[in-house]
Amino acid sequence: MAKQFAAIGPDHQGFIERQPVFFVGTAAPDGRVNVSPKGMDSLRVLGPNRVMWLNVTGSGNETAAHLLQLPRMTLMFCAFEGAPLILRLYGTARMVQPDQAEWADLYGQFPPLPAARQIYLLDVDLVQTSCGMAVPLMEFREERETLNDVHRKLSDQQLDDYRQRKNARSIDGFPTDLPRPAEPQPS
Repeated sequence: MAKQFAAIGPDHQGFIERQPVFFVGTAAPDGRVNVSPKGMDSLRVLGPNRVMWLNVTGSGNETAAHLLQLPRMTLMFCAFEGAPLILRLYGTARMVQPDQAEWADLYGQFPPLPAARQIYLLDVDLVQTSCGMAVPLMEFREERETLNDVHRKLSDQQLDDYRQRKNARSIDGFPTDLPRPAEPQPS
C-alpha cells in the first residue's frame, strides 16, 4: 500500500543512498514523456526536501528541454535487493550548468566525471513509497565505465561538437539551453 510523506525521512535517505540506479521522469506540456536511468554515484540528498543529481553528456538532453518548459520532475528508486520497496520523489527542479557561479560548489560534492553537463536541484514536495513486490530481485555487480571511457577520449572540441549535434534540442525539437562553446580567439 502506498504511503505519502511531506519530506525525506532518515529511513528514506538511507534507502536512496544504497541504490546504484534511479530513474528520472520529466515531460513538457506537449511531446513525449521521458524516463531515464541514472547511476554513477550521481545523486546527493541535501536535506529533507532537496536532492541534486549530476548529469553527464549522453545521446540526448530531454530533461533540460522539459524543465525549461515545465519544471516538474519525479525520481524513482527501486529495491532490486532485499525487502521490496519503490520510493518516488516528486517536486520542482532547476538546472545548473558549468558556466554558472554555483556550479563549482555543487559539482565538488560528486566524484569528478568526464563530460559532466548539468546538475539538477529538485525541491521535493512529496515522497511516496509503495510495495515494489513486482520488481525482480537482481544482484548489483559493478558500475559500467564505458561512457566515462568514451568521454575521456574526446577533446574539448569533439565534446562540444557532439553536444551541439546531439544535445542542443530534444527529440521533439525543444531547445535545451545548452551553452554554446566559446569561439576560438585568434592568436
